Amino acid sequence: MTRERLHFLFLNIGHFLDHLFTLIFATVAALALTREWGMSYEQLVYYATPGFIAFGLFSLPAGWLADRWSRHGMMAVFFVGIGIASILTAYAQSPLQIAIALFVLGVFAAIYHPVGLAMVVEGAAKSGTGMAIGINGVWGNLGVGSAALITGFLIDSAGWRAAFVWPGFVSIAIGIAYAWFMWPEIRAGQPKKASAAPVKGTPAPSSVPRDALLRLTAIIFFTTAVSSLVFQSTTFALPKVFAERLGGIAGTATLVGWLAFVVFAVASGAQIVVGRLLDTLGPRTVFMGAAILQVVFFALMPGLNDWAALAVALGFMLGAFGQIPINDYMIGRMAKSELRASIYGVRYVISFLVLGAALPLIGWVHGRWGFDTLFMLLSVVAAVIFGAVSLLPRQLPEDAIGAPAAAKA
Repeated sequence: MTRERLHFLFLNIGHFLDHLFTLIFATVAALALTREWGMSYEQLVYYATPGFIAFGLFSLPAGWLADRWSRHGMMAVFFVGIGIASILTAYAQSPLQIAIALFVLGVFAAIYHPVGLAMVVEGAAKSGTGMAIGINGVWGNLGVGSAALITGFLIDSAGWRAAFVWPGFVSIAIGIAYAWFMWPEIRAGQPKKASAAPVKGTPAPSSVPRDALLRLTAIIFFTTAVSSLVFQSTTFALPKVFAERLGGIAGTATLVGWLAFVVFAVASGAQIVVGRLLDTLGPRTVFMGAAILQVVFFALMPGLNDWAALAVALGFMLGAFGQIPINDYMIGRMAKSELRASIYGVRYVISFLVLGAALPLIGWVHGRWGFDTLFMLLSVVAAVIFGAVSLLPRQLPEDAIGAPAAAKA
C-alpha cells in the first residue's frame, strides 16, 4: 500500500469514527436512558443539542487552524481528543453532566469534516473528486450505521457506558498511530499551497460573473442547510423509529441496532454510485434524483410497521445518504485549495447548526404527533430541495469560490 493510499485509509477511518461518536447517544437515549434515568425520549433529545451545536460552530475555527497550522496535526488532535471526550462521557451521572460531556465531544468531532474532506479532495487528482468523496462518504455512513449496531450490542452485553468507553480507546490508539505516520508533515506545519487545479481535467481558474457566483453560492449553502435537516433527522431518529415500528421483527436493542446498521450500510452504497455520477452527469441531475427519491419514500412511511417500514426506510435513506456528497463535491470543485478547509468549515457550521435545531424539532414533533408527522414534514422539505436544485447550472465554474478573479467580476 502506497503512502497516499494509507493516508486515505486513515482519513476514511476518521470519517467512520466521527459519525459513530456523534450518534452513540442517539441509541443510548432511545434504548437505555429512558429506562435507567426514567426520562422520556423527548426530554433526553434536548441534552444532545449542545454537542451538535459545538459540532457545527467549531467547524469554522477547525478549518481556519488547519489552513494556517497543519491539517495533519489537526487530524491527530481529532482522533485523540474525541476518544478522550467519549471516555469522559461514560462517567456522566446526570443529564446536565452528559450534556457537558457531549459538548466537549462535539468540539473535537467538529475537526473532521473541514479538515479531513479538504485532504480527501486535495488527494483526488487521479481518481476524480466525486469518486473520492463518495468512497469517503461510505465510510462515514458506515459509522452512522455502526453507532446503532455497536451501541445496541454493548447496551445488551455491558451497559450503555461501555458504548462510549471502548470506541474511545480505539480512537486514541488510531490517533497515536496517525501522529507517528504523519509526523514529518505535522512538523512541517502549514501545508504548501497546492495548484488551483488539483482535480483531473480541471482547467485554469477563470473569471465568474459576480451575480452567477452569488446565486450558485446561495443555492449551495441553502441546500446544505435544508438537506442537513433531512439527513440529521433521519440518522438520529432511526433507532427510535425502529424501536417503535419494528416490534414484530426486532425485540432487543441488539436487533434494532442490527437492522439500523443494515439500512445504513446498504444506503451508504448510494454514495459510490453518486460519486461516479457526479463525475459524469454533474451535480444538478444527480441532486434532483436524490430529492425525488426522498419525496416519494417519506410520503409512503406514515402508518407502516415491520417489514414494510423497513423497506421504505431503506428507500428514503438511499436518498438521504446519496445527497450528502453532492454539496461537498461542488465546494471541492469550486474552492481554491488553500481556502478549502476554511470553506468546508463554513459549510459544516451551517450543516450542524441545523442539526442543533433539528433535535428539538424531532423531540417536539414526536412528543405531540409521533413520527408520521415528522415523515410528512420531511417529504415537504425534500420537495423544497428539489426546487432549489433545479436552479443550479448544468456545469459548475471551476475554482470560483475564493478566486480573486471572481471577486473582481
